[in-house]
Amino acid sequence: MDLMIRPYERRDEKAWLECRVLSFLQTAYFDDVLQSKPHYDNPSIELVAESRGRIVGLIDVEGELTPGSICFRPEGLGGVIWNLAVHPEYQRQGVGKELLLAAESSAKDLSVTRFEAWTRDDPGTKAWYERSGFTEIYSYLHVYIDEADEAQGILSSTVDHLKVMRSFAHYTGTDRDDIRRRFRRVHECRLYEREL
Repeated sequence: MDLMIRPYERRDEKAWLECRVLSFLQTAYFDDVLQSKPHYDNPSIELVAESRGRIVGLIDVEGELTPGSICFRPEGLGGVIWNLAVHPEYQRQGVGKELLLAAESSAKDLSVTRFEAWTRDDPGTKAWYERSGFTEIYSYLHVYIDEADEAQGILSSTVDHLKVMRSFAHYTGTDRDDIRRRFRRVHECRLYEREL
């Protein structure tokens, strides 16, 4: 495959968004749709993979200036992979690996010593991170309260005539089985880490 990893440019935004949404479509993040590319407060690595003029992959890593300012673990300077996506037609061809390697090379300029990445419970994504040398260090549940019967007794409003119908919540407790029984859409959000 003719593949070039290069820095993201402003003119890439539409293709970046399209690649990301198509990559996420068949995953637990199917409804995490962005209308504009995020910008970062800290130094960042923003790369795209291009093949024959088409954006086929992307990675965004935000680096810390102070340990623990954006990363889960406060030891040393880390970088959070906020976005990593490969267009479905180019998956399982090494594009993600090339993006990760290029980001790691750039991370040295930011004095970043490790990457953290959050992902949900998609088996293929979990396996990719583990094959790429990441270790799971923490998890909690993403809980979607989408149905009226699920919301009853849980969601309420202090505003007259305003009824809350849906909610997104984080569950960090220990009775995860109970949460999975009570709600239809629950995902385990996992934190992976890789030392550089």
